[in-house]
Amino acid sequence: MPLVAALATSGNPSCGVADHPVTYNHMVVGLDQRTDRVFHALADATRRDIVGRAVEGQHSVSTLARRYSISLAAVQKHVAVLERAGLVTKRRRGREQLVKTNIEMIHAAGRLLEKLEAEWRDRLERFEQVLSEPIEGARP
Repeated sequence: MPLVAALATSGNPSCGVADHPVTYNHMVVGLDQRTDRVFHALADATRRDIVGRAVEGQHSVSTLARRYSISLAAVQKHVAVLERAGLVTKRRRGREQLVKTNIEMIHAAGRLLEKLEAEWRDRLERFEQVLSEPIEGARP
């Protein structure tokens, strides 16, 4: 399954399909758990920084940990969140765990954001059209 499809596919068929999500109490339901994991992972500044550093090349978890004022265990947890979201991959080299950004998942997240932006721009244009229509029976 393509990554964009993986990000945009509904994880719960009873909640609607990805192209037509269902709205409950002003919350959009219809994107899957994988999408939630990606954006949850990117919501943290430390994790975004790890992804950014790992784009440049592979880094060991211990090397990454030296860059932050948090413990090695905390960095390991951040890396685990990123790995579950598919944003980084981890491989073992001897005693080191090397982290590298999965650039395809970053691109897929970007494409999903572009799609959401296009949908909202379309909605705003339609809203503007409705507001500019004259009201029947109103005085000029």
